[in-house]
Amino acid sequence: GGKDRRSGLILTIPLCLEQTSMDELSVTLDYLLSIPSEKCKARGFTVIVDGRKSQWNVVKTVVLMLQNVVPAEVSLVCVVKPDEFWDKKVTHFCFWKEKDRLGFEVILVSANKLTRYIEPCQLTEDFGGTLTYDHMDWLNKRLVFEKFTKESTSLLDELALINNGSDKGTQQEKERSIDLNFLPSVDPETVLQTGHELLSELQQRRFNGSEGGVSWSPMDDELLAQPQVMKLLDSLREQYTRYQEVCRQRSKRTQLEEIQQKVMQVVNWLEGPGSEQLRTQWGIGDSIRASQALQQKHEEIESQHSEWFAVYVELNQQIAALLNAGDEEDLVELKALQQQLSDVCYRQASQLEFRQNLLQAALEFHSVAQDLSQQLDGLLGMLCVDVAPADGASIQQTLKLLEEKLKSVDLGLQGLREKGQSLLDQISNQASWAYGKDVTIENKENVDHIQGVMEDMQLRKQRCEDMVDVRRLKMLQMVQLFKCEEDAAQAVEWLSELLDALLKTHIRLGDDAQETKVLLEKHRKFVDVAQSTYDYGRQLLQATVVLCQSLRCTSRSSGDTLPRLNRVWKQFTITSEERVHRLETAIAFHSSAEKILQECPEQPEAFNEMEQFDEIEAVGKSLLDRLTVPVVYPDGSEQYFGSPSDMASAAEHIREKMKLVSLKKQQLRQPEAATPES
Repeated sequence: GGKDRRSGLILTIPLCLEQTSMDELSVTLDYLLSIPSEKCKARGFTVIVDGRKSQWNVVKTVVLMLQNVVPAEVSLVCVVKPDEFWDKKVTHFCFWKEKDRLGFEVILVSANKLTRYIEPCQLTEDFGGTLTYDHMDWLNKRLVFEKFTKESTSLLDELALINNGSDKGTQQEKERSIDLNFLPSVDPETVLQTGHELLSELQQRRFNGSEGGVSWSPMDDELLAQPQVMKLLDSLREQYTRYQEVCRQRSKRTQLEEIQQKVMQVVNWLEGPGSEQLRTQWGIGDSIRASQALQQKHEEIESQHSEWFAVYVELNQQIAALLNAGDEEDLVELKALQQQLSDVCYRQASQLEFRQNLLQAALEFHSVAQDLSQQLDGLLGMLCVDVAPADGASIQQTLKLLEEKLKSVDLGLQGLREKGQSLLDQISNQASWAYGKDVTIENKENVDHIQGVMEDMQLRKQRCEDMVDVRRLKMLQMVQLFKCEEDAAQAVEWLSELLDALLKTHIRLGDDAQETKVLLEKHRKFVDVAQSTYDYGRQLLQATVVLCQSLRCTSRSSGDTLPRLNRVWKQFTITSEERVHRLETAIAFHSSAEKILQECPEQPEAFNEMEQFDEIEAVGKSLLDRLTVPVVYPDGSEQYFGSPSDMASAAEHIREKMKLVSLKKQQLRQPEAATPES
């Protein structure tokens, strides 16, 4: 990389202790001397033979070899000698005397004195200079350059052959030439990338300098042939561009032929085996299982079609890409292929979709029919079981459930009609997809089956409705029967409560005649309420007898509720009569006592008969005695009015009034006693 003072290149030959092969050295020198340009060679070479680690006879042989290898180009040979080692041997061979024979000057010099002939900046560190040089780096770049030059030159020849073959001869010759030489031996992209990287590295070293800061010498242009790299890259780009166009045209022709072939394969299969598969599938099945089997068969057919539809999608994308490329010569043919392919695929896809929808509608129809049949079976099962409810609430619940099931059946039948009509409409349109095949027989069988199912369900539903009407009437009568029995039992309870209220709360006899009369009037109204309750209970029990006769069942009320009603009513009647007798006695007692107590003392003629006082006392005692007597019922049981304290309170009030009458009697007797004395 260094230069001498004449701008000639410096060639360094390092010798080592090992045996040096002159043949290899000669070959290496021939290679190195072939690298520089002729202009550079004309300036001559300065050769540095580093013999510090070698023997004198080897150095001499190398110097003499230079005469044969580069006699004209060598201007100066500097033999770097070891210190005081060759002095005696040099005297036997003086290179300066052989200058005319050798053709160049040879000097022996120590390494530290080499700068006398060559500038230090042009010498490497091995000779005390400052020139930065990395031999391995140079060697690697040289290898890259050699490889690039070899590959690019070979590639240019191959590309030129391919490109020129595509420009000459007939169309068949073009295709034959392209077939024989279509693929280069190396990848053009890789070669171009290698060249660009090499050129980039050379340009960077030239303009940026070495790492030591010393500007790189022009040897990059001269030794690494940067212009040659650029020229090869330009030629490669030109030929590769033409090659890409040739490949594109060939690929387009090949792709078009493949598309035509695949389009015909798709069309032939869809119009052949694909259409034949659909022609054989027209039934809808007569049950859910049959419809599902047909659906499974149809899915298998769809699966086979899907593979061809996938090819159609891929072909359609390829055709669209070619159409976007804008080659007018192929537009008409491509559009025709695209239209043909689309028509066949869409027609077949529509047929598949129609068949799938038909089978789905049939499956829904059979599903609704099966659900409706199960509902009718359940309803019929309820109607065939005799009703034996425990009470009116359970009958109401059963009746409600019956009505709900009937309503559900109505809705199910309505849904079945809708599904059936929709299926019939689709079947009526089935002929338009038959590809000329007469499907009248198949359609008639399907239509008859659908209509038969709907008619059968309608008849079954009508029979169930008739049975529901009978069952509803019976259950309503049973509800009425239970209601009457419940109300009759309630009447008994009410009458019992009235009896209990009569015994516990109807205790007072009144403080005077007026109040007692009011109590008697209230008691009579109370008795009227009890009488109405008893009559209501009797009417209800009579209604249960009628309902039982209609339902042909034995009323449970005849042995339970009616005796209870009569027993309670008898007890109430006895208790009421006792209450009336006590109130009437109390009225007589209060009326007589009040009449005597209100008489004036100045009218002694009113009390001439003392029998009135005796009568009042007798009535009062009788009333007091009656208060202590219980009410005795026909079954021997006894009941008292109120509590003992209540009775004591009523008796105390009567006794007080009897005391007033007695006092009044004494007062009337005293004047009578005084009159005889006067």
